[in-house]
Amino acid sequence: MARKRRGFGRLRQLPSGRWQAQYIGPDTKLHKAPRTYANEHDAEGWLAAERRKIDLGTWGAVERSDGITVEKYADRWLEQRQLRPRTKQLYKSMLDRLILPDLGDTKLVKLTPARVREWHSDLGDDTPTRNAHAYSLLHAICATAVADELLDGNPCRIAKASQTKRRHKVEVLTPAELDKLAKKMPAPLQLSVTLAAWCGLRWGETSELRRKDIERDCSALHVRRAVTYRDGAVHVGEPKTAAGIRTVNVPPHIRPALKKHLAEHVGKDGESLLFTGKAGGHVRHYEYQYPWEKAREAIGKSNFRVHDLRHVGAVLAAQSGATTAELMHRLGHTTPQMALRYQHVAENRDALIAERLSALAKGES
Repeated sequence: MARKRRGFGRLRQLPSGRWQAQYIGPDTKLHKAPRTYANEHDAEGWLAAERRKIDLGTWGAVERSDGITVEKYADRWLEQRQLRPRTKQLYKSMLDRLILPDLGDTKLVKLTPARVREWHSDLGDDTPTRNAHAYSLLHAICATAVADELLDGNPCRIAKASQTKRRHKVEVLTPAELDKLAKKMPAPLQLSVTLAAWCGLRWGETSELRRKDIERDCSALHVRRAVTYRDGAVHVGEPKTAAGIRTVNVPPHIRPALKKHLAEHVGKDGESLLFTGKAGGHVRHYEYQYPWEKAREAIGKSNFRVHDLRHVGAVLAAQSGATTAELMHRLGHTTPQMALRYQHVAENRDALIAERLSALAKGES
């Protein structure tokens, strides 16, 4: 069993042939490397990295890697992230429900690929989207631990575990079906359906629109803010992404309906909301959901969601010939992937329309 004394730290070759490294830290305590190394050079590298932290004054900024648990590191990771409140709440919920009950007490350095695979397997197969999000969160936390030099490598190595197939297939309504759906809603809310679909708006963007956001001639609307709901309260902030702050041109055929809505249902003040709840202020989800469910049932679309209106608007825009960049701007996307998907859907729809036209020409029903 070979031992090597050095100017800083100590190396020791174990009977297995692997190398162990340790040193006395500024706290006068002995600190061992979180793992053994296959060769002397790698063990020396760990000592050099620790010595560098001491020289730079960063030693001790993060609790020693041989003692910190997954839970403690994850909590610190969440505190240090610059996240939107709703996103931080979502991450906290996933940690508390899906990650920490099983992995929280595990020492970070003991979080191996095998342990991660075991945890992931125990999540089950019934909720693939939820599982993918939880795995992505754990992967991100571990990636930061690697950057902090607490882990040598990311233990989250399950191929495609962050990916999931979309289970909910969005049905693209025709303009006639959209019109029917809107008319089945209460009069003060009918335009919310029309605007969300034809302008590609998120629900949070639609419900925060005010008179001041609409051009006088109703030719365009300005998305500057959005509503989120958490802890039973309404919060107004910026849209989901930086690209969400945008100006959307209103299709000419719905401008008369917008003018009529402004005249009949919206106050004269610039701060007046386009859509108002029963008690004033924003329309709450529970206020909207009941008439929405009745309206979609009435047109035979019982699985159609409020957010699907935005998808319909995207596909309709793609069918009109919008480029990827134009779709990204109109929808407030930061990356082209979603715009490309809508264009692909639009192409498939056009092929279907062509087939139906041929069927009509042949006298087929």
